[in-house]
Amino acid sequence: MSRDTGSRDAADRLKAMLDRAPYARFLGLRLELAGDEMTAILPYSEHLIGNVSLPALHGGVIGAFMELTALAQLSIAKFPTGQGLARQPRPIDVTVEYLRSGRPVDTYARAQIKRLGRRVANVQVEAWQEARARPIAALHGHFHVTPAAGGEAG
Repeated sequence: MSRDTGSRDAADRLKAMLDRAPYARFLGLRLELAGDEMTAILPYSEHLIGNVSLPALHGGVIGAFMELTALAQLSIAKFPTGQGLARQPRPIDVTVEYLRSGRPVDTYARAQIKRLGRRVANVQVEAWQEARARPIAALHGHFHVTPAAGGEAG
């Protein structure tokens, strides 16, 4: 399989993952794939504000954004055997650290799969706004994963 075919396959899996998540549509979540790096983008919208006096993004919006980022990264992951996932990963536990208020601007996130085992994946996500060196939140999660049979992603 060529690198271009692999990129198209990953882009198709990301689109399918977003299509299965109505909350991702509500948030306006976008995913950009450049090579093997995926960046999630949460465009600012007034309906995402939780504290109107600051104003600040709702903490649940930030947490959900990062969880969806982790799920998106897992959707394009390959097991060492070359297999993709048979179905959408399921959260086992998720911890979110809120580091700064989310201002009313676009927010970005990247996920890093720390370990992809036969049944459990360990994923870390960092969300930032203007500067990646100043994250607004971090997520650490464990997800139940199921390898696809025959090496094809599902």
